[in-house]
Amino acid sequence: MERDIIIRKRDAVATRATILAAAHQRFLRESYDSVGLRDIAGDAKVDVALISRYFGGKEGLFREVVADEEKPRIFFEPKSVAELPGFLAQLVVEDAGEDLQKRMEMFIIMLRSASSPKAGEIIREFVHRDVLDPLTELIGGEQGELRANMLLAILMGIGVLRTIMMVDGFTGDDDDVAECAERFRCLFAAALTC
Repeated sequence: MERDIIIRKRDAVATRATILAAAHQRFLRESYDSVGLRDIAGDAKVDVALISRYFGGKEGLFREVVADEEKPRIFFEPKSVAELPGFLAQLVVEDAGEDLQKRMEMFIIMLRSASSPKAGEIIREFVHRDVLDPLTELIGGEQGELRANMLLAILMGIGVLRTIMMVDGFTGDDDDVAECAERFRCLFAAALTC
């Protein structure tokens, strides 16, 4: 009697995505230092060696989790400092639904793991590369870095209100949204001029 051997076709893209999804959920619930690769491998139902193969280990995996693949260079969009206040205001008022949920989860992952020396280093690198450095370059001048930090502090405060504290009075009918956008534009413009 001949035995049939079933060979499953390996799908590296799907396996990688499954590992990333499992890691995202683990880092959302636990800090970087509390999460083990075996936990993630178990959640993804893969051999732990695949995590090292695809991501190089826990650091590489965490780096992939916190990277924003859909909008990786969003702060490179405004082409002049004059466009920046309006761009940031629209970013705040248009942040809703699925985008808000994704941003909320990413914010929680970063907050949970920021105290870890290794994860904190990755988070700082990400924030500088994708947020502070492009803002500083766009703003320019002697106080460009300070102003970029001020804008980020305002954005983070708004993010905490919306994502962690669930305070969101920035929605409504079109007139309310337009009013909010204008007030935020003025706030961001003031942060650039003081």
